[in-house]
Amino acid sequence: MTPVRTTGRSGPVADFPAAYQGPALAVDRAFYTGLAEGPRELVERFEVPIRSGRAWTVPRGHLCRLVTVDGPQVGDLNLWNAADPRERLWASRTRQLQRAHVSTFDRLWSNLPFLRPLVTITADTLEGYGPDEHGGRVHDLLGTRCDPYVNRMLTGEDFDFHCHSNLVRAILPYGLTEFDVHDVLNVFQCTGLNNEDRYFMKACPARQGDHFEFFAELDLLCALSTCPGGDLSVPLWGPDARDPLDTCHPIGVEVYRPAPELLDGWRPPERAAYRNLHGLRPPREGNAR
Repeated sequence: MTPVRTTGRSGPVADFPAAYQGPALAVDRAFYTGLAEGPRELVERFEVPIRSGRAWTVPRGHLCRLVTVDGPQVGDLNLWNAADPRERLWASRTRQLQRAHVSTFDRLWSNLPFLRPLVTITADTLEGYGPDEHGGRVHDLLGTRCDPYVNRMLTGEDFDFHCHSNLVRAILPYGLTEFDVHDVLNVFQCTGLNNEDRYFMKACPARQGDHFEFFAELDLLCALSTCPGGDLSVPLWGPDARDPLDTCHPIGVEVYRPAPELLDGWRPPERAAYRNLHGLRPPREGNAR
């Protein structure tokens, strides 16, 4: 296939086909639309305060909604299989299998050797946003969480409430540690690549009441940090940086149980079918010593 070249924000852009394609990536849109629009029962509701983190569980077959309750705010989301936290969100593979910025009907995939959808996105009030005049889009998988190590490197100062640290504190009650925190989905965050192919962040376009909702394909442990950068309208580093405390807001979390009839025919996804041999031959009977 010959790519079609068009003029983009940074010069010529190739409209090239996606590398990863196939029926395994197909989604039953009617099923997930039914979940988004059908009857449901509220199971749990809480808010994650500014510059903090919280972890919670979502049973498989349930819906979880993240809400900008007071105004624009970026949230950093980690996901684990609650029954085996060695299985967790694989941001880079999700970026390849789906998109660098995810929305309705996209899935968030788990790491090897599991490789299956942890969640399917069912609703997104910012679905129509982007690309904007700078090429920005929302719900970012290009970047990752802010952390105190990079902050110390760039500023020479310690700060204990970056998203990495917020997530570390949030998961400790579940028996997890800093080593279990992984690359995030930056919910409500607007990002892109500039004309030097460098990562940029800009002000969150969410408004009060916007939401991002997903369906739990497995029993999940979720953790969310309310980014200390708030809505990211203020630079965190560089000559114009200052403390953006005044741009910070909480994020609401709601967990719903859909009506049982909406789940007719649904089954949790199986882990990857590959036999995990990796070219190694098992010993033959009679040859073992």
